[in-house]
Amino acid sequence: MKAAWYEKQGEAQEVLQVGDLPEPSLGKGEVRVRVHASGINPSDTKNRSGWADLPLRFPQVIPHQDGAGVIEAVGEGVPSAHVGERVWIYEAQLGRPFGTAAEFVVLPSEQAVRLPDGTNFVAGACLGVPAMTAHRCVFADGPVTGQTILVSGGAGAVGHYAIQLAKWGGATVITTVSSGQKAEVAHAAGADQVINYKSEDVAARIKEITKGEGVDRIVEVAFASNLAVDIAVLQGNGAIATYSSDSDNQPQLPFLPLLTKNITVHFVLVYVMSKSAHQAAIADITTCLETGTLHHLVAQRFPLAEVAAAHQGVESGHMIGNVVLEIN
Repeated sequence: MKAAWYEKQGEAQEVLQVGDLPEPSLGKGEVRVRVHASGINPSDTKNRSGWADLPLRFPQVIPHQDGAGVIEAVGEGVPSAHVGERVWIYEAQLGRPFGTAAEFVVLPSEQAVRLPDGTNFVAGACLGVPAMTAHRCVFADGPVTGQTILVSGGAGAVGHYAIQLAKWGGATVITTVSSGQKAEVAHAAGADQVINYKSEDVAARIKEITKGEGVDRIVEVAFASNLAVDIAVLQGNGAIATYSSDSDNQPQLPFLPLLTKNITVHFVLVYVMSKSAHQAAIADITTCLETGTLHHLVAQRFPLAEVAAAHQGVESGHMIGNVVLEIN
């Protein structure tokens, strides 16, 4: 099969290879999927680069956790009726050497989720990390009906889904962006209010929008950078759900301000979420796909042969939306 892989960590152009590898063998409880699209997330590029001393866990790695395709074979214990089913894939390379940057991938059957007919493979490849992370961040503390949610970075892959899921859940959504183009993306996703944090005072604008009440929950992409503002605009007994803090991965926590507002902080990493959190995300994402509620933001598509350029695009931080490899 055609595949992309690396055998050492480093820059994308230096370590990523494309060529032929043996097809993966099928085990008990597993399915083999012919991959049509492979989603690339920051965690994939960080693992490849060795960011923050992440170790190389296998001698040869086919990258990427997310993807979409068609089940071609099933292992022992998996109903044969699943053969031919269109699916989206999550956590394909978690604890395993071979992910979705290949013509075929083998993974546990529960990680290949039925893809509704109205959703194409490229969109399906965007769901695993971004949409499931967004779901957990929005709903970690239960329903959001009638609440006001602040989504930091509403034009990002996670933020874009978080806006849509929060609106679907009945919340009012305020979001922050860094440009006019990103503001258009956030408005299109359904945000009620969009604040350009480059040119506006975020805390003052939120106080104005909420008539001094503040927000109930925050979905946070830049925990260290935004914590002071988050505490200032969050109501008492509110919650922050954060999935990234790239500017500082050892932020200092202002204990008293967090304590006196009784603020809850959730650290959300999709790969270690509980099984129930995964199942809840899958159920709601499926409902939203079936009803046409979720719209997908694809920045660029690359062929498998250009996987290194695709990784560089993700790392650049300039692309608005998901980056996807088209495999078959």
